Amino acid sequence: MHIAMVSIPFPGHVNPSIEVIRELAARGHRVTYANDPSWRRPVESTGAELKAYRSTLLDRDHDGDTIDQLTMFLDDAIAMLPQLRDLYRDDRPDIFLYDIAGAPARILAGEWGVPAVQLSPTFVAWEGYEQEMAPMIEQMRADPRGAGYYGRFERWLAEAGSETTDSLSFQGRPDRGIVLIPEVMQPFAERVDKSVFTFAGPILGERDDQGDWTRPADAGKVLLVSLGSTFTEHPEFYRICVEVFGAMPGWHTVLQIGEHVDEAVLGDVPANVEVHRWVPQLRILGQADAFLTHGGMGGSVEGLFCGTPMLVAPQAADQFGNADRLVELNVARRIDTGITAEELRKTFHDLINDPAVRTESARISRDLRERSGAAYAAALVESAAA
Repeated sequence: MHIAMVSIPFPGHVNPSIEVIRELAARGHRVTYANDPSWRRPVESTGAELKAYRSTLLDRDHDGDTIDQLTMFLDDAIAMLPQLRDLYRDDRPDIFLYDIAGAPARILAGEWGVPAVQLSPTFVAWEGYEQEMAPMIEQMRADPRGAGYYGRFERWLAEAGSETTDSLSFQGRPDRGIVLIPEVMQPFAERVDKSVFTFAGPILGERDDQGDWTRPADAGKVLLVSLGSTFTEHPEFYRICVEVFGAMPGWHTVLQIGEHVDEAVLGDVPANVEVHRWVPQLRILGQADAFLTHGGMGGSVEGLFCGTPMLVAPQAADQFGNADRLVELNVARRIDTGITAEELRKTFHDLINDPAVRTESARISRDLRERSGAAYAAALVESAAA
């Protein structure tokens, strides 16, 4: 079959499904992958063919409130649709797979009579979701920017010929969905329609293209500090991390600071702290004893899979809910990037010295390794296409 995947150029939207793409290509299917040209190497390493479109997301400031964030993704979807139509008009797939932010593929699937399956890198809608979201949406509609966003979204869906012009249903109610997170991270999992959504994650793979990392021979224990790939401009927080974790005997800290922070602002960095702009996160987590994360779904799931106790400092979007869920699972403590050095030191010690956290982290890790896999997800895709 010709299987077409559509996503956006962010690790949290590509990494969760990339091993499914690799498995489908290995099974002999022709797989194309629509994404920005900056993702050519990771895409082609799976055996898929890149269908390059230009994403507007890479040129945008990702700061701002929820309305600003939603507007940014809507702008990208509107710009993506005509590019997808041009890319696939004379090369129509047998099935579209799409990330939640690659939803313009759903419009083309309906237009061309092609089946479509959402590959969700985050939690999905449950029974009663729309009613529970209604107060927040009404609050955003009361803001002129929010009213403009929803009006523009609905007009675009109508003009594009979408089967639904309700933005929440368009993104949250696919015909078929494969959920690439553990069911333990899904809110109200018992209220999710299992005739539509199947939980198949996490599916992580080796990610050899991201590089390697080896635990230093003299490291007693290892801590990874990473606020992801987007909301990374926190120099004062990184300075506190260097101060606190650099003074902990027996601990070796790997600190990822992203592309916007000047390393010089960290001051003197002790020998047991290594600083990088980007790290092979999954490789390090497989060797780490603790993880300070922003709580993106990708990092949260990787921490669970590796059985690594977590400090979670949420920044935006679903990260606050993810942080609360990890705390509920008793594998994490929640903090804020405005934390003081003393508070950070105390909270970290509370985390790593709690035997219940270590026990539960290990139990969830064992369970996830037994219940997820690329082969299972690929079979679900083949079944949906058939």
